[in-house]
Amino acid sequence: MSSAKNTPIIRVLLVDDHQLVRDGLHSRLGETPGIEVVGEAGTGAEALALAARLQPDLVLLDIGLPDMSGLDVAAQLAEVAPSTRALMLSMYDNREYVLSALRAGAAGYVLKDAASKEIIAAIRAVAAGASYCSASLTTALATGGSEPPLLTEREREILILVAKGNSNKRIAQQLDVSVRTVETHRLNLRKKLGIETPAGLIRYALQQGWIKV
Repeated sequence: MSSAKNTPIIRVLLVDDHQLVRDGLHSRLGETPGIEVVGEAGTGAEALALAARLQPDLVLLDIGLPDMSGLDVAAQLAEVAPSTRALMLSMYDNREYVLSALRAGAAGYVLKDAASKEIIAAIRAVAAGASYCSASLTTALATGGSEPPLLTEREREILILVAKGNSNKRIAQQLDVSVRTVETHRLNLRKKLGIETPAGLIRYALQQGWIKV
C-alpha cells in the first residue's frame, strides 16, 4: 500500500438533493484509495457554506438542487473556496447543459449513469488540475461546432413564459407578436436544446435559475 506521502488524499464534498444518491456515492468513494468524502450537502446554500468551512479539493455537484441551480453553486465557489474545483455529476446529457456548466466554472462533467471507475477517474483528473467530460458526451460536443447553441433574448423570454405555464396565445399577447411567431420560437427552442416536452423546458429553465418553484 502506498504511504500517505505518495498518495495525496483528494477531499471531496458531495452535493445532491437525494440522500440515496449521496449514500451510494459515499459508499463507492469511501472504498477508493486516495479519496475522502469530507462532507455532504442537499442544497446549494448548504453546499456553499460547507465549501467555505471545509475548503475541499473538489465538489461533486448535481445540477438540480431545490434552492438554486448547481451551475450557480459552481459559479459562486470561486468566492468562498478559491482552490476548490467543481465536477458536475448530472443525469442530463444535453450539450447545452455541458457548455453551461463549463461557462459557470466547472472543471468537468460526468453523467450519473457512468460506471464507478469513470466517476473516480473524473474526480482524480479534475483534482489534478485537468478537465474531464464523460466519453459519451465528447462526440456531441465535437460535432456541435465551436460555438454553443445560445438562445436569443427572445427565445429565452419565450422559454421563461412557457415554463410559467403560459399558452402560445397568451405569450403572443404579452409580447405583441403573432401566435405563429411564438410557435416558430418554440420549435427553435426544442431543436437547440434537444428538449421535446413542456416539462423538459420547465426543468431547463429551473436549472438555469430563470424561474423559481
